[in-house]
Amino acid sequence: MFDITIVQICDFIGTIAFAISGIRLASAKRFDLFGAYVVGLTTAIGGGTLRDLMLSRTPFWMESYSYLICSAIALVWVILFRKLLVRQNNTWFLFDTIGLALFTVTGIQKTLQAGFPIWTAIVLGTITGAGGGVFRDVFINEEPLIFRKEVYAMACIGGGIIYWLGTFMGLSEEISYPLCGVTVVLIRVLSIRLRLRLPILKGEDQA
Repeated sequence: MFDITIVQICDFIGTIAFAISGIRLASAKRFDLFGAYVVGLTTAIGGGTLRDLMLSRTPFWMESYSYLICSAIALVWVILFRKLLVRQNNTWFLFDTIGLALFTVTGIQKTLQAGFPIWTAIVLGTITGAGGGVFRDVFINEEPLIFRKEVYAMACIGGGIIYWLGTFMGLSEEISYPLCGVTVVLIRVLSIRLRLRLPILKGEDQA
């Protein structure tokens, strides 16, 4: 029962959080309501869809319309609190980070439940967390965030490693999964606060 509850909570909250982040950026590009909804929905389900396809499973959102409703709720939220969200640019970062952490957790959990090893779970957890953001950035004609200097996908990997270390030390899932999510959030927040960046791979003409 605990596993099902955690998956549902993480999925629904993560869906709303990611959808809000996508809709928020779409509104800045002056998308219409339908376009903004599509961007929000794609942000929310993109990574999980890639994960399920790699696991040879039916994409999760095709078995429950609740994810479509969650994205609609996110759209209404942005409409109601549009002025507040526009004034506070860090709001996008907050929702995006929450979605990143929660979806990393669910990606790891669902992969392990499918019988795959922990290293595969970390990879698919990262894809679940960061994949939707790639679709979002492509849709709004921006360079995908994971290809920039910012610490983004690496935060998911860090959270996955912490989960693995927790289980290696005998910690229960009730502790390991929250540790994973908190680690993702901490890495993202600290990387922004301390202006930590990954090195840039320079071409021959930039040496």
